[in-house]
Amino acid sequence: MVRLDFNCDLGEGCGNDAAIVPLISSASIACGAHAGDDASMREAIALCRDHGVAVGAHPAFEDREHFGRRELALDHDQIARLVSAQLARLATLADAAGVRLAHVKPHGALYNLAARDRDVADAIVGAIAAFDPGLRVFALSGSRLADAASAAGLPVAHEVFAERAYDADGSLAPRGSPGAVIENLDAAIAQVQGLLRDGSVVARDGHRVALRADTLCLHGDRPDAATFATGLRAALDAQGIVIAPPGDAG
Repeated sequence: MVRLDFNCDLGEGCGNDAAIVPLISSASIACGAHAGDDASMREAIALCRDHGVAVGAHPAFEDREHFGRRELALDHDQIARLVSAQLARLATLADAAGVRLAHVKPHGALYNLAARDRDVADAIVGAIAAFDPGLRVFALSGSRLADAASAAGLPVAHEVFAERAYDADGSLAPRGSPGAVIENLDAAIAQVQGLLRDGSVVARDGHRVALRADTLCLHGDRPDAATFATGLRAALDAQGIVIAPPGDAG
């Protein structure tokens, strides 16, 4: 029996959250840096609680103008403080709702930077470990962030993406480059099915890249996110995939 976590980013103000939450098993909630505020965090937490969805933090660079998708030049300690503050903010609201955080997934430019830069990865992991060493780190499959979390003894979920293209080194194709975002639902389903069948994805240059898939991400900020979530969940269910949070023995 194949088990897979299906996660989506929530609380980013895109209006799809209520339709998406019943279809997923984990959610990464914007913590007020790239998007969101206390009200949106409370709403997303409540939705997850009511549908039995695991709640995680989605910390980012403080850059709402660019939705956290621009790299900022911060040093190790600044990144650690950035992550710590956002974890504390979401955890306080989650505690008030009777919910315990389950994971942390950096957002956007912070996520991609941590995937290739071990110092950034170590700063993020250090902040998480100091806050709660039981939190699972959602990291790009095979990335520096995954390595750093494992080295620190934190649980890790290697993450793959339904509707993002890959380059031959296993990195996500940069947004704005040709074909970086998969716009067709059938193509996204085919990519996911290939990942589950072969443990690999076909990169933009045609190379096949081996990836470990513990959790599957759908970006919640795309305008058709609810449609993609519905289609992807139906395809996973049709294959008999059990959708559950990482580490859930169910």
